[in-house]
Amino acid sequence: MKTTKTSVNKKQLAYDYIRSQIVNEVFGPGYRIVIDQIAKELKLSIIPVREAIRQLEADGLIQYKPYSGAIVSKINEEEYLETLAVLAVLEGYATSLSSKLMDADSIKQLEEINQSMSDALYDFEFEEFGELNRKFHAVIIEYCGNEYLKEQIRQTWERLNRVRKSGFTFMPKRARDSIKEHAQIIDMIKTQASDEQFVRQHKLNTVKAFKDRKEMDISMEETNTTR
Repeated sequence: MKTTKTSVNKKQLAYDYIRSQIVNEVFGPGYRIVIDQIAKELKLSIIPVREAIRQLEADGLIQYKPYSGAIVSKINEEEYLETLAVLAVLEGYATSLSSKLMDADSIKQLEEINQSMSDALYDFEFEEFGELNRKFHAVIIEYCGNEYLKEQIRQTWERLNRVRKSGFTFMPKRARDSIKEHAQIIDMIKTQASDEQFVRQHKLNTVKAFKDRKEMDISMEETNTTR
């Protein structure tokens, strides 16, 4: 059976819609995806919606549970935090090496990326913000001069990306702080005085923000159950 262009477009429409709802936390971790409801909202048949859900399952954003159906995946918190901690060490060292080798054009590129991150945050383009954040660090890492180190960082990024796909919660306050820290990193690179410990802490601050958010969510749940 041939797949028509129209059916592919319908599947893509359903995929983009559901994915955006997950990324923007409209469909939070554990949320049950009702196929009939999605199809009705998008004015589609259930077939492209089912196909989109299969793709999202392959992406790690959705999982099937007995008696529940399609559920938005929950983040593997321990793996996420462990991976971030390792990345903090690797990127800190790589940035200290790169700061001695980056030229004016590459520094200007970092400034432009950081400004684009600020614009994306202002426009609530959270997915774009994440992509720009990775690009910011990728530009720096490219100048470290150590191919093995670069490969280890890329592999850790991929691992983090797989974990973070599953129900990752965006933290706007941490995003704002991250932009400020990027500006400080740029200033350090300009003076070739990049502080390896500062870059490590830049990543570890995300770990702290995640833990703080988790504790706040738990506190709110406990408060709601005692009312």
